[in-house]
Amino acid sequence: MSIELPIGTGQRDAGLDGVIKLAILAVGGQGGGVLTNWIESLARAQGYNAQATSVAGVAQRTGATIYYIEMAPASVPNPVFSLAPAQGDVDVMIAAEMMEAGRAILRGFVTPDRTTLIASTHRALAVSEKMVPGDGMANAEEVRAAAEMAAEKLIMADMERAAVGAGSVISASLFGALAGSGALPFDRAAFEEAIRAGGKGVEASLRAFAAGYDLAQKGEDQPTEQPKALPALAPSGSSRQIRAFEGLMARINALPAEVTEMAEAGLRKVVEFQDVAYGAEYLDRLDSFVAKDHAGKGHLMSREAAKYIANAMSYDDVIRVADLKTRASRFDRIEDEMGSAGKALTLTDYLHPRAEEIAGLFPARLGARVEASPAWMQRLDRLFNKGRRIRTDSLRGFLMLYLIGGLRGWRRKTHRHALEQAHLEDWMARSHGYLPDRYDMAVEILRCRRLIKGYSDTHARGLTKFDRVLEGARLVEAREDGPEWVARLREAALQDEKGEALDGALKTIRSFL
Repeated sequence: MSIELPIGTGQRDAGLDGVIKLAILAVGGQGGGVLTNWIESLARAQGYNAQATSVAGVAQRTGATIYYIEMAPASVPNPVFSLAPAQGDVDVMIAAEMMEAGRAILRGFVTPDRTTLIASTHRALAVSEKMVPGDGMANAEEVRAAAEMAAEKLIMADMERAAVGAGSVISASLFGALAGSGALPFDRAAFEEAIRAGGKGVEASLRAFAAGYDLAQKGEDQPTEQPKALPALAPSGSSRQIRAFEGLMARINALPAEVTEMAEAGLRKVVEFQDVAYGAEYLDRLDSFVAKDHAGKGHLMSREAAKYIANAMSYDDVIRVADLKTRASRFDRIEDEMGSAGKALTLTDYLHPRAEEIAGLFPARLGARVEASPAWMQRLDRLFNKGRRIRTDSLRGFLMLYLIGGLRGWRRKTHRHALEQAHLEDWMARSHGYLPDRYDMAVEILRCRRLIKGYSDTHARGLTKFDRVLEGARLVEAREDGPEWVARLREAALQDEKGEALDGALKTIRSFL
């Protein structure tokens, strides 16, 4: 998000002296309505006249609701309150998420000679950020820098974490930060009484209120986060399988030091996806790059190979998706996120397999013949491409997916596996082909595997982009700056779902050939 500060003085009309104007930007589930009610009740309890309004946005993070409160002491005769905030005319701005603070600044609700800005630094990604195939997250540091210039007083901290740590929701910690800011002429006890008067979740809300108050008063500690250690992999199976896995770990320990961490993570991923024998194949493929690498480059190529070969070997097929949807850890995570532990929960999964996914489950030769037949593909499409809702909280729905997820032993005989292996070998051969003279080009070709991810239509789109980037790589492979152009093509492919940025980058390349 690029922030430009609006032009405005923020000067108050003299006829409105004594009126306090407060706006809140919050999205669905953040308790903006509760926070508004607390503020309005607080004002009235302190003898103020108050009015609260709201303009609803689109729910579920594609838009924010604007809550607006105006209050005036009883000494202000016959106050006339506005129904919505105006540019340069807001005393207190509360943003329940980092990007909402940026939007408040862009709208002109925050001015340096008047506004106290209270914002939570946590992120709740917008749909537009999630849609980007690569990293679509807006730059929070730009928002922080703009806020420091735009606000008269700035309070920024992770109010979401403070609230969750207290067993409550962010509205309570934001209310505490408002009290701690001193922007309203009421003491702390009055704020706490407003929470008690609400009568719901009082104790948890008071704990979150106290956490928010302390953040506003003392600021937020910024401890240096230590990198998380990889979880220990406890192998299970027969003694023979465990010995085989230990042998694979010994092979990893013999690799160059720069490669071992990524190789261990890759091995774990591949073994978890299939079995120990598949892990041995992973290390065989990795060894082919290690043998051609050297310390002068810090074994960069081998590290990239360790990452992307593991990703390529652990593709998402019908078996994998069904397996992930029936794992106990998934149900535990859903219960934790929904706060439904110990309660009845209805869970419906929506599945929309394409004909290609079904043909991919067939034996390799049969699946290839079926996929080559338009008539058979049409039949499969009519039978399966309708979209199905499966109640995985029910025995029937769970068993259906559980049995499909248990076909791991069948996977290596399927048409989909044959396709993935052939594609993997071709991609590796492309990278090897640039060695030893074009080391950087070989590395960039390995990194292009990042484009292929996901399941069904997402996988198909990624595969198409991958093929187009490699087509562009052929056009620039003889150029000295070829690796830089491949990196540009890859990043362009990650910018949008339709591939419009990639189209532009390829046109640029063709223009100078």
